[in-house]
Amino acid sequence: MSRRLRIDVFFEFICPWCLIGKRQLEHAQVQFRSRHPDVQITTVWHGVQLLPQLPVQGEPFADFYRKRLGNADAVTMRQSQVQQAARAVGLTIDLSRIETMPNTADAHRLFERASELGNAAQREMLLERLFAAYFLRRENLGCRETLLAIARSCGVDTDGVLDCLKGDATPFEGSPDATSGVPSFQFDRRVTVIGAQPAQALLAAMNEALKESDRERQPA
Repeated sequence: MSRRLRIDVFFEFICPWCLIGKRQLEHAQVQFRSRHPDVQITTVWHGVQLLPQLPVQGEPFADFYRKRLGNADAVTMRQSQVQQAARAVGLTIDLSRIETMPNTADAHRLFERASELGNAAQREMLLERLFAAYFLRRENLGCRETLLAIARSCGVDTDGVLDCLKGDATPFEGSPDATSGVPSFQFDRRVTVIGAQPAQALLAAMNEALKESDRERQPA
């Protein structure tokens, strides 16, 4: 009988720790597969809109973080922490160059709909492209035209997603299992890891979930 491991990831596009956590998960999966080549891994991504109160046009990025953290020095310190963690997983993120803190409701609706319509390769491509749009290309994820262009570049049939791009800041509902702590990783819905933890921590959680599953499968 084949063995399976399901991973549910709860994320927000504008959270740098979610992109960093994605890279950590990828590293953990490589190690896990080398040790358990017989286990089929299924990863399901669930969007979480952390800031539904943002206006549809978003807010200036610098102003948002100054208000959130209190002063420019605190913003600089936080950005330095993020950049250091990003470099450790091979990412170059320059938060100081981002112009807009967007309302991400439509971006999440786009990804959710495209995930239903497309295949696994398209889902992964779109997920990466949406993260890159914000953190690497400084594109506005609250802009309908930008989202449609991204969808087309990933081979998504835009006719199938037009109606989910509301453009009116209607909050994204998402999964009922979502929490405000992102990134969050659930392994077989048995073991949960919250935050952009090191790959070894995620690997340990994967192994623990697999052991629990194996114990349950053993005859009494």
